[in-house]
Amino acid sequence: MINTLSVLLNRAGISLSDQQKHQLVSYVGMLDKWNKAYNLTSVRDPQQMLIRHIMDSIVVAPYLQGQKFIDVGTGPGLPGIPLSIVCPDAHFTLLDSLGKRVRFLRQVQHELKLDNITPVQSRVETFSDGAPFDGVISRAFASLQDMVSWCHHLPAAGEGRFYALKGQVPEDELASLPENLSLESVIALQVPELEGERHLVVLRQNACD
Repeated sequence: MINTLSVLLNRAGISLSDQQKHQLVSYVGMLDKWNKAYNLTSVRDPQQMLIRHIMDSIVVAPYLQGQKFIDVGTGPGLPGIPLSIVCPDAHFTLLDSLGKRVRFLRQVQHELKLDNITPVQSRVETFSDGAPFDGVISRAFASLQDMVSWCHHLPAAGEGRFYALKGQVPEDELASLPENLSLESVIALQVPELEGERHLVVLRQNACD
């Protein structure tokens, strides 16, 4: 698994320490183990988890600005756990409404000794602890409209950003963004061995709102 991960990282031009690689592989091992009882992800093959979960998450890291992030609808910790491993100087609040997922996240935090994550069980609409955040991150969470509507209270006005991990560019969603939002960028992501398109949509909430 370490060798496979190393090859994928090299192809993506990402350099990590041996410790970071071991943490990522250990996370995949925990995800595989807990998945049998908790049904945390539809991806069953650990080798595919490396591509579809680990690599698909960490390719976003170079585009994050700031130190304080919240991963909304994190599920089993995606992309928050892989990002916390490759961005050790940043802090990630991992938010999910399901208790079994948060229990898994706390076990990951304990076993991998991750002191830069805070797993929280809550609905995003009612959560405000720690706000404002430099960035609100979502992966396969909701439409851009729903993300912004449910999370509008979380990013810092004018400075905070929404980072939405998408497949194809969501042209219809971008065309109907609320007036209080600015589209900062749409970034094409390259994930080795992953079929289909991947894009990162970066939005900024205007300071007056």
